[in-house]
Amino acid sequence: MINPLPIATHSGGQLCLLPQLANRHGCITGATGTGKTVTLQVLAQALSDIGVPVFMADVKGDLSGLGKAGSASPKTTARLAQLGLPEPAWAAAPVAFWDVYGEKGHPVRATISDMGPLMLARMLNLNDTQQGVLQLVFKIADDHGLLLLDTKDLRAMLQHVGENAAQFKTEYGNISAASVGAIQRGLIAIDEQGGDQFFGEPMLNIEDWMQTDAQGRGIINILAADRLMNAPRLYSTFLLWMLSELFEHLPEVGDLDKPKMAFFFDEAHLLFDEAPKPLLQKIEQVVRLIRSKGVGVYFVTQNPLDIPDTVLGQLGNRVQHALRAYTPRDQKAVTAAAETFRPNPMLNTAKAITELGVGEALVSFLDEKGRPNVVERGYVLTPASQIGPVTDDERRALIASSLVAGVYEQVIDRESAYERLKGRAVQQPQAAPEPAPQASPQTAPAPAPAAPVDDNAWGASAGRSAPSPTTSSRPAGGTRMSPRQPQPQPQPQQQPAPQQNDGGGLGDLLKDAAGGIFGNGGGGNRRSDSPLQAMVKSAARSIGSQVGRELIRGVLGSLMKKR
Repeated sequence: MINPLPIATHSGGQLCLLPQLANRHGCITGATGTGKTVTLQVLAQALSDIGVPVFMADVKGDLSGLGKAGSASPKTTARLAQLGLPEPAWAAAPVAFWDVYGEKGHPVRATISDMGPLMLARMLNLNDTQQGVLQLVFKIADDHGLLLLDTKDLRAMLQHVGENAAQFKTEYGNISAASVGAIQRGLIAIDEQGGDQFFGEPMLNIEDWMQTDAQGRGIINILAADRLMNAPRLYSTFLLWMLSELFEHLPEVGDLDKPKMAFFFDEAHLLFDEAPKPLLQKIEQVVRLIRSKGVGVYFVTQNPLDIPDTVLGQLGNRVQHALRAYTPRDQKAVTAAAETFRPNPMLNTAKAITELGVGEALVSFLDEKGRPNVVERGYVLTPASQIGPVTDDERRALIASSLVAGVYEQVIDRESAYERLKGRAVQQPQAAPEPAPQASPQTAPAPAPAAPVDDNAWGASAGRSAPSPTTSSRPAGGTRMSPRQPQPQPQPQQQPAPQQNDGGGLGDLLKDAAGGIFGNGGGGNRRSDSPLQAMVKSAARSIGSQVGRELIRGVLGSLMKKR
């Protein structure tokens, strides 16, 4: 059995966190400047010392001091003397620095597919309709084997779905162009906040956050969040994604003698601000069930009212720093915080919350049977590591000596939805067959004047031209089909040319006139004659006498007048 972890002290002794109950979650609350960061530092280093890996977000930059041993200062010496405590064994904790932007730590990345439509909709601030369209886009990408790894993949997929909305409508439902546009605009905003650096590969392997050093101490993973806090939705969604990754990948282990990992949410109110109901339900589910996977979740925020009641009720280990009751909401928060503790007959909890000094706290941890201890007023212990940030040079040295140095620094951009969709668009014009050459009117030979009328003269395909490649049929997959070629027709038997008559060109004249009447004027490159045209031309060729010529001229003259 592992010894209890002392976190604070009071007149009756030490206030200790039991390692076997550290996965029952907890919270650290209090107003700004009351000592929450130091409490977090003490708690994290105590868990690390017993071999529990820790993750925390460093919002102000102060937590980087965990990587350097502390030292006695006049202020700490005076405080230790006041409390009657010995000087701690100054020591640094094993740390690994991480940064979404890759500036103050190892880069942290996730893929679009792994983030999922629910959390991505939260990050993009989408409404229900837009979130439904985003889910359809993910479904279409899955069905067509298109990987969504980074933001350019999602933008290309949205463009593809928007341009082919009619094709997807019958199978997936209506896809609104306005919703697609809203998602695209949201992606642009996320990219400007650093989303283009967060989404991609290599994606974070959650096992890299669950390591111990050579001495068996748990690695404290510190996320540089001072810049990330400027994009609160990206920050909160990232932390939720981390928690969901732990929940999905870790096996059930039940109750252990110590947690497999401790997870600290600083500025926890950002997780719940304007969060949709499905997301709140997801957070509640994860917090309730992840305990059995050996993970303890601790929320750090100013006001306990920032945490929904369904989540707050799951938090068994609590440290409450001072609250300032300057407003009606603050007074309500004081009352609510006091009522959440197990009452102590010797202590007025509500009054004590407003009287606490810096470094003082009301503490209630779970006992051996999982019951909350009565609340006690105590002083948080001095951490063994440095209070305050390390220098930039010290940070760079710690990054270089990390166990994962060089693993995530190089970006990988493999073939995914963007490359496949853009590649298909480029290849389609190249794959299109060239149209068959057609004879120009200047070079096409004139049809033989004596050619007889064949059996296909009444609308068969003998005179049909090949369709244009630009109008050829296209299958659903998008590959262009070869244009349909005309079927070869049997060649008519060659007939001897007719003898010229005394008319001296009357046959040609009649043929041109008949062509003008029936829509096929003179010229070399003519279409096939219609049956009526062929009959008139044949009759004209068979008439050789002057009487016949006069008769035909009269008939044609009357027809011309009618036109």
